[in-house]
Amino acid sequence: MSNPIHDALIAPHGGRSDPFLHLPGGRVRTYADFVGLVARIAALIRVHGVEPGDRVVVQAPKTPETLALFFGCVQAGGVLLPLNTAYTADEVAYFVADAEPALCVCAPEAEPAFVGALAGRPVPVLTVSPDSTGSFADAIAAAAPSDHATARDTDDLAALLYTSGTTGRSKGAMLTQGNLLSNTLVLKEAWRFSRDDVLVHALPIFHTHGLFVATNVLLAAGGSLIFHPGFKVAAVLDDLPRATALMGVPTFYTRLLASDRLTRDLVRHMRLFTSGSAPLLAETHAAFAERTGHRILERYGMTETGMNTSNPYDGERRPGTVGFPLPGTEIRVADDTGNPLPAGEIGGIEVRGPNVFKGYWRLPEKTAAEFRPDGFFITGDVGRFDADGYLHLVGRSKDLIISGGLNVYPKEVETVIDAVDGVIESAVIGVPHPDFGEAAVAVVVGDQASRPTIESAVATTLARFKHPKAIVFVPELPRNTMGKVQKAALRQSYGRLFSGEAVGGA
Repeated sequence: MSNPIHDALIAPHGGRSDPFLHLPGGRVRTYADFVGLVARIAALIRVHGVEPGDRVVVQAPKTPETLALFFGCVQAGGVLLPLNTAYTADEVAYFVADAEPALCVCAPEAEPAFVGALAGRPVPVLTVSPDSTGSFADAIAAAAPSDHATARDTDDLAALLYTSGTTGRSKGAMLTQGNLLSNTLVLKEAWRFSRDDVLVHALPIFHTHGLFVATNVLLAAGGSLIFHPGFKVAAVLDDLPRATALMGVPTFYTRLLASDRLTRDLVRHMRLFTSGSAPLLAETHAAFAERTGHRILERYGMTETGMNTSNPYDGERRPGTVGFPLPGTEIRVADDTGNPLPAGEIGGIEVRGPNVFKGYWRLPEKTAAEFRPDGFFITGDVGRFDADGYLHLVGRSKDLIISGGLNVYPKEVETVIDAVDGVIESAVIGVPHPDFGEAAVAVVVGDQASRPTIESAVATTLARFKHPKAIVFVPELPRNTMGKVQKAALRQSYGRLFSGEAVGGA
């Protein structure tokens, strides 16, 4: 038995003296440096009593050490649980109680929350600051590196990632070595990554996009990362001329477009821009292409499955779609019983493949409910295939609005509204209504003078039952750290709109 991720992504690079991480201030970590760092972390994890299968929780700044922590866990046989740095002490307490970690790594200011969450259990808590100092760094320095990798199988857990919990308590998605490695190797080929690639890495590493997709793909290819602590427009623009690729979320691209520095000349050496984690507006896609000559490659993934689809590297990257199923991944659009629907019909998106997770942590009944008997995972997303086989995302099943007994898909209404001059973006939600049971409300960012045009566009494009019963203008939409609009927060704000008790915009 081997250790699949370690054998494929870490062990081959031990003797390399070329750069892996380009750090702020011109500092560089070579591949050999990084492999040695991983080996020391694996050793300290073992010294602190972490056994194969034990969880290691991290809520800490983005540093080379916290990036290497995942691979150290893999080498030692542990299971990494990365937590969003924005989580509160109450949220941390829930995750710690649910996952029962054997080791915690956190920012110094979060240490009291972890100690409190552990409630007296003798679990080590190590700290790390943005400058890589702290007890975690001290423990790394004191550890003797070991090349030994604990034997693990493709079906053994490598990570536990909790879902966002927008409809209730977060659930831990169990991701295996096979899940992560299969997705990595498919993406490396699909997006043509090689040793020549230099990726601007400005994503957080508590999320699958930055931790697994961006990092693992570049390790598999043997390329390097320009490692940013976070996304800053000026810093990213500074680095684009020496990079070949950027993986981002839609917010990256709208903010880059807001800078006059973004020009064709600035990005002439770039090979690829990808976007995911939230829908990319077709208008953003078109504006970026016009400004830079590059068509953003949009793809579709989720915590439980990694990446499922991608627009083609070669061929048409169709705005408003997430492309085709990736090699080895099966996708169907189905009715409520799992029967496939023909192209053009809207239904639930279901996925089957080696990328699909093992299930939800300690929730066997929930796991069973989310899988069909034939192994397809019910994603909770709603979409349709067009006649050419491109997948269009319509929304989440929980966002479906049933007004007067008729289905209203928010994305369909949002597309009409977003095309109106003066509208920056919109979110359509369903709220209780005394006559219709539920009614659509459009929450719009843009010029309030566009209201009549929005009403006219909706009236001439959509059936009457799909029309928003109210249009609310706001300065911005609430988003999580990955740029996803938080419709649950909007439903909370405007849930009593038709009873005269809503809060928020006007």
